[in-house]
Amino acid sequence: MPTGTPVLDDLLAVLDDRTDPADFPHAESVEQKVLVYSADGVRAAPPAELVRAFADGPGVVVVRGALERRVVDRATAEFDAMVAEQHAAGRQVGDHFAAVDENGRGTNDRVWNALEKLAVRAPDVFVDYYASDVLALVALAWLGPGYQVTSQVNVVHPGGQAQVGHRDYHLGFLPPTEIVRYPAHVHRLSPVLTLQGAVAHADMPVESGPTLYLPHSQKYGDGYLATALPEFARYFEEHHVQLPLRTGDAAFFNPAVIHGAGTNRTADVRRTANLLQISSAFGRAMESVDRARVCRAVYPHLRPGHEHAIAAAAEGYAFPTNLDRDPPVDGLAPPSQADLVRRAVTEGWDAEAFDAALTEHAARRDTH
Repeated sequence: MPTGTPVLDDLLAVLDDRTDPADFPHAESVEQKVLVYSADGVRAAPPAELVRAFADGPGVVVVRGALERRVVDRATAEFDAMVAEQHAAGRQVGDHFAAVDENGRGTNDRVWNALEKLAVRAPDVFVDYYASDVLALVALAWLGPGYQVTSQVNVVHPGGQAQVGHRDYHLGFLPPTEIVRYPAHVHRLSPVLTLQGAVAHADMPVESGPTLYLPHSQKYGDGYLATALPEFARYFEEHHVQLPLRTGDAAFFNPAVIHGAGTNRTADVRRTANLLQISSAFGRAMESVDRARVCRAVYPHLRPGHEHAIAAAAEGYAFPTNLDRDPPVDGLAPPSQADLVRRAVTEGWDAEAFDAALTEHAARRDTH
């Protein structure tokens, strides 16, 4: 429980926890306290095991071969094109917790809202990518149904410096003067509203700077306040762990794990990752996504059985809405946008009928 006065010894007490392989029978191994699963191991693991990993275990799970390389490579080509277009347009994009050059500009490349941009640019690639059952199984285990996927591509070039150790959204994006105003139960609530993930879009040896972690640090109550203090920052720099990744591997972690991207010490590796921030249906996602636009773009490529791609594309929760115009039907809630997409795919609507239904669904949610 947060006290408002972080003490390093209190963090060290929770970091002493070991990761017991017996508690995670479907994991392949434990490396530097981090749980490592195969894709098949995740498929076999009951949701409770993954929840235990994120909440009471190390807070970090690496999945080897989470996505097929051919699928990842197709998405990488689209992401590289997006980055090139940003450079050609002279656009400067910011970056969270990252190093800047002498002019105050970020030294990394970042594509914000890559989820929507990929859907509109290459809808067939989007459907292939987000049809992944591994991404869906981990998200469902931690967040339950109706989750919202957002995606930001991050490219760290050779020489790119490490991020400072931090916790993530929601409370992690506030200054300490604001964080301390939130009561203790909100500090406990914030981490269960989000799942952080990163899919490797390049081979990432340790020298290239894959994510640094303090396993088990999500269990430290004052962690949101602690990361701003020098003694905690020094401890993170000296005692973090770091696992290499290969293209198609994915790392998932509780957003309260103290972490940060590492320094790219290679001469030739562009460390490229698709950062996934997956939000509970009951929370606010960090990025605004025009999900109707995404649904229209990918609909021609959806088929029965593409449930995971629909979950990534559409709004899966019925609220907020205008209950005067959008009353509950056969239950306590009206149909969600994802319900509409599923029905259209199942019944084989043509694009014109789907577009009209999606427009009408959105209009029912207007207040006037």
